[in-house]
Amino acid sequence: MPLAYETLERVFREEYGRIIATLIRLSGSFDLAEEALQEAFISAAATWEPQSPPNNPGAWLTTVAHRKLLDAVRRERTKIDKQSELTYEIERLNPFVEAELFEEAMELPDDRLRLIFTCCHPSLNRESQVALTLRTLGGLTTTEIARAFLLPEATLAQRLVRAKSKIRDAGIPYEVPSLAVLNERLTAVQAVIYLVFNEGYSATAGDGLVRGDLCREAIRLGRVLCELLPRVAENIGLLALMLLQDSRRDARMNADGKFVTLEEQDRSRWDREEIDEGLQLVEKALKMGGVGNYQIQAAISAVHSEASTADQTDWPQVVALYQELMRINSSPVIALNHAAAVAMSEGAESGLALINEANTGNRLENYYLFHASRADLLRRLNRLDEAATSYTRALSLTTNRIEQQYLRERLNEVTKTNGRRLS
Repeated sequence: MPLAYETLERVFREEYGRIIATLIRLSGSFDLAEEALQEAFISAAATWEPQSPPNNPGAWLTTVAHRKLLDAVRRERTKIDKQSELTYEIERLNPFVEAELFEEAMELPDDRLRLIFTCCHPSLNRESQVALTLRTLGGLTTTEIARAFLLPEATLAQRLVRAKSKIRDAGIPYEVPSLAVLNERLTAVQAVIYLVFNEGYSATAGDGLVRGDLCREAIRLGRVLCELLPRVAENIGLLALMLLQDSRRDARMNADGKFVTLEEQDRSRWDREEIDEGLQLVEKALKMGGVGNYQIQAAISAVHSEASTADQTDWPQVVALYQELMRINSSPVIALNHAAAVAMSEGAESGLALINEANTGNRLENYYLFHASRADLLRRLNRLDEAATSYTRALSLTTNRIEQQYLRERLNEVTKTNGRRLS
């Protein structure tokens, strides 16, 4: 690949979110900003090939994109001279003062923090928050996002259009929220990033268990959040959690493409570089005080990462960490994970009792991992009829082909074993 294209790809990954955030601040328009930056990249592809790439590619792209925005402003002003009904649009473009804009081009503040909070504004639903974050800060195309979440491209495109329209029509401010609501809004930002990671780490549907591109993008966004708000311990905890979980990604499937549980994984395939960074971040986050949800989850992942085999896992420590997590976040899913840890620490009977308790009021009845976890403990207790029933229920609730294959094999195993025992 020519040097110019290698540079362009690197700059796209590293600078897209920073440049687009500035362009949106200046124009007040997601669409104008995206069009200007796209044209700037096209210009770069044409210019950098016969010449050598500039010394500061990011500044070059920013300057060219600004010029494209100015061209768009001139076109809109020409239209307005001819069509008075477009007055509303020119009012939106009034922040452009050509001389000032161009002078500002080389010394712009980092506007990504404003953009993150705008994309994750509470007036947008979670699906729109995720799509808009990946489109703007991540630079993913509509096609890439639709493919990642197994949505028709037209559906994803409409979702983006509606989100941008809502931001414009509702006058959602392009700003970092006030201190009074910062923590609440930051929680939504963290949740969006972690949702992107989880969809990559354990796809909800389709033929693949893992989508590495989404995992990498979520980790990159986590790094951006830590860079922008470095004193927030939960941001560091979130990044540590994603790195430690991602370190196991390649070991979650074997050479035959089958799912491998954490207990059975080949730990030599874990990414030690990610583990080392994750462990350092966990230690840093916990020392900052104000322990939160992501920090504790990261600490749990750290315990797993420090064990060279499943048998050497410090399960009592995992149980204690889950108890602390339940104290600050008493969700039924956390209770289920706590029960699974108790099963490994104190035995399957104790774990099964807590798993059944986690489903009080049928809160987990439609959650496939509840039935899969219950089936596993019933299998270990040799209660094979009940295990088969739970595996069957879990199988009916998952839409991922790899997970379906794993559950089907477990179901066949307990059914055959039970048949031999009865005969």
